[in-house]
Formats: sequence, structure tokens, C-alpha cells
Amino acid sequence: MTEQSRARFRAEARSEQPDPVLLCMLAAAEHTLASPGYTEDGRVEPTPTLDALLAACQAALDRHAAAVRRAVAERSPATPEETAALLAAVLGGRERFHGRQSDYRRLESSLLPDVLRRRRGLPIMLSLVWSAVAARAGLTVHGIALPGHFIVAVGNPQQPEEYVLADPFHGGRLLSTDDAAALVVASGHAFSPDLFTAAQPLDVVLRVLGNIRSWAADRPEHARTQLWATELALLLPRHPAQLRLERAEILVRTGDFLAGATEMEAYAQILDAFDPDSARRVRQEARAARHRLN
Repeated sequence: MTEQSRARFRAEARSEQPDPVLLCMLAAAEHTLASPGYTEDGRVEPTPTLDALLAACQAALDRHAAAVRRAVAERSPATPEETAALLAAVLGGRERFHGRQSDYRRLESSLLPDVLRRRRGLPIMLSLVWSAVAARAGLTVHGIALPGHFIVAVGNPQQPEEYVLADPFHGGRLLSTDDAAALVVASGHAFSPDLFTAAQPLDVVLRVLGNIRSWAADRPEHARTQLWATELALLLPRHPAQLRLERAEILVRTGDFLAGATEMEAYAQILDAFDPDSARRVRQEARAARHRLN
């Protein structure tokens, strides 16, 4: 099943218009289809097929979009403020999509099928739900990748007078420019109006996978989760080159010393041209990994 989902992930990531929703569903399949579920009485639930998992997610998004369309028909919002208020009432209110600080400690908060089921998740995942539901309902919502906290722009972020900012993590509360700037500064970054540019699909997916990698990196017992998130990020057309070293180090930690050492040596060849000191250190790590084979 992993080979099938990864082949679809790679193809979608390299398509002309990659769909971040589908890519996040396929990423979640790496965990969902490998981990058995349990009923309330402790019995193991049958593992769904990949197609069944994707269909269930699409059906959930379609249901929420239908609720938004009904609200649009009733209220006829005429401004971005009214549209944002409608989305907050439906998605943040009636459908109860929101987040809490405790969600940062759960892997499920970064897995789209679980976010749709629990209606809880990290800011980026809830923003993705808002964007996907809005698109299905014929509304315009873009993700805005602020450092440390993902939000959305309801309307056209290219025209300052034609959009408003909202925070799906807090149920869709409206944000002023000053509110958004405060979020950026609180994360330790400098604020610039350029940050309000709509996030690109593959950048969203890379950030989602980065959240999963960070979650797993803090929990050594979940090294294999970090491994699949890293390997999926490497399938994206654009990704940090250092992910190759991260994958190599995880392979060594999980006992695949030979493959890890081989990856380190290949990465060291890349470093030779511009950072020979780091290349030497990586080769030392590779030798140490090979020695563990004895």
C-alpha cells in the first residue's frame, strides 16, 4: 500500500496544479494504513483501502461545503467580512472546527483524515480545511503562511481592500493587520506585509510534513514516522537538500546502517563543493555507521 500511495503522491506533487488536500490525504495514508484502529471494546478494526480513505475524506469535505452553500443561499454575503463571518459560523461554530494548545502534542493534528474526524488540528490543517471547503462552495479563501501560525485570507489577498484575515485555529476569529503582525513578532520573526501572499500548494505540504517530522523528532520511539515524513518531503519537486542527511541519520537510528552510511556519503559529495568541513564530518558519521555493522 505504501508503494501505491507514494506513487500517487509523487505524481500529484509533480502535476501542473498539485492539490494540497490530496497530497495531505496521501501523506496521512502512510500512518493510517499502517496502524490498526480499535473499536470501543478493544477489537481491531479492518484497515481501510487507500481509495476508501480518500473517498471518506472527500465526502466529509463535500458535506461541510454543502452546509456552507446553504448558509450562503440564506445570507447572501456581500463583503469579505460577511463571508468570513459566515464561514466562522458554519465551520468554527456549527461544525466545531478549532484547535487547542494540546493539539500540538498529537500526531493526529497533522493528519487530514483525523482532523476531519476530530474537527481539531494544527493551524495549517484547519486552514487547509477552510480553503478546501470554501473552494467547493464557490468561495475564495487562501492560506497565509505566517511564521509560527498559519491563517487564511477570505477574499483576494492581492488586493488590500478585498480580503480579511481569519484564524481557523480559534474558530475563525477575524484578525486585523496588527493582530497578524503580533502573531509574527511573537514567533520571533520580523513582520512584513509581504507575508500576506497566498501560500503555494507544495509549500503548504512541505510545512505539514515538517510539522510531522518535528513531532516525531521529539519522540525517538517514533523514528519511523519521522522517516516516512522525510521520504515524502524528498518526493516534492522542491525541498531542502539537508533532508537527505536527515533521512540517512534516521536510517542509522532505526538500524539500517549500510543504507544510512551510503546516503551520508552521497550527501557529503554534494557538500564538497561549498562546505568541505561539513562534508568531512558527514563522512566521519558514515564511517561510524559502517563500523556498527561489525
